[in-house]
Amino acid sequence: MKQTKPFSISKREVWEAYKRVRANKGCAGVDRQSIAEFETDVENNLYKLWNRMSSGSYFPKPVLRVEIPKADGGIRPLGIPTVTDRVAQQVVKQRLEPGLEKHFHSDSYGYRPGKSALDAVGKARENCWRNNWVLDLDIKGFFDNIDHDLLMKAVRRHTDEKWVIMYIERWLKAPVSMPDGSVIYPAKGTPQGGVISPLLANLFLHYAFDKWMEREYPTIPFERYADDAVCHCNCQAQAEELKMKLKKRMREVGLELHPEKTKIVYCKDSNRSGDFPCTGFDFLGYTFRPRKSKNKGGKYFISFAPAISNKAAKAIRKTSRSWHWSQWTSKDLEDLARRFNPVVQGWINYYGRYCRSALNPTLLCLNYRLVIWVTKKYKRFKVHRRRATQWLDRIARREPNLFAHWRVLYAQAEQ
Repeated sequence: MKQTKPFSISKREVWEAYKRVRANKGCAGVDRQSIAEFETDVENNLYKLWNRMSSGSYFPKPVLRVEIPKADGGIRPLGIPTVTDRVAQQVVKQRLEPGLEKHFHSDSYGYRPGKSALDAVGKARENCWRNNWVLDLDIKGFFDNIDHDLLMKAVRRHTDEKWVIMYIERWLKAPVSMPDGSVIYPAKGTPQGGVISPLLANLFLHYAFDKWMEREYPTIPFERYADDAVCHCNCQAQAEELKMKLKKRMREVGLELHPEKTKIVYCKDSNRSGDFPCTGFDFLGYTFRPRKSKNKGGKYFISFAPAISNKAAKAIRKTSRSWHWSQWTSKDLEDLARRFNPVVQGWINYYGRYCRSALNPTLLCLNYRLVIWVTKKYKRFKVHRRRATQWLDRIARREPNLFAHWRVLYAQAEQ
């Protein structure tokens, strides 16, 4: 059959990309079109996108900049493409990702099929047991400072499809609509929030970090999740040398190690003596530090291990407060369970993988919220919070599977 379009992109690829974008949901972009609005004329919208992408006439709309407050008081800038642009990016991602996966490093875990943040945490735990020192890396403003020329050099190394290269270049150069209404034209960086951005970030760091480590320090294991990485060294001198060399390497590729957040950590445990100022670090929502543990024989020892970080626990408590439990007094316990269990179970699945008992104080805060709900719903408990607590405790022991966190707290209590 004669090719009638300059670029070979099937309608099926566009449809599959749309289904992925729809499943991931997400906010409206600069055109204010939501996924629900896009769906009202989905066939026509997807046909127009396919036609433009196949002919080379597709140009992205400006990216909407949204600023998200960070726990440390800073701002995390997110770039939200339109629904149409997210579908287009997914089309390119689907075409590019399988080929890149064959080359990516086994210890790169972020946004990759078949890998997860918990895999990275587990591997870091093993490597902390085997190695005495950690270099905890933080790249300052990584997504905003990716060098476009170096990134496109990497893209061209892995594909010769002109339309893939062309559209990635257009996304990198797409204007950004700022919160104050102004528009900027970025000379570097790729927006956090774009569908294609995590893949491009991984490709950039594959050459800027992973391959460099493999070449220069092949005996030093590491785990990298996007721009968050830890390296495991056998002595302090090696960690100091690696830190110095990585500073230079990052400058070569247009990046910078954060001077305060990049640190050298001693993985202190019962078998490691010495007194060093830094014996803990955070990685992917977990804090690694010396912890009291018990072996199979019942003997206590100090292990260097991960557990939920204070920052993550604080975020959970903040989210649970935002649910405004007292406004749900027209509902019963079963309704609350159905509404909140999926989120709470997600927290338990992630933060309860390692040292689950450290999660208990945070889960108990959910019980506190439930007690407040009981005092608001039932007049007899209005000024008797202790009685409300006892009433709720009896229900929890009778029906420990009702709430996701009860399954953890009360199952442990029975052991």
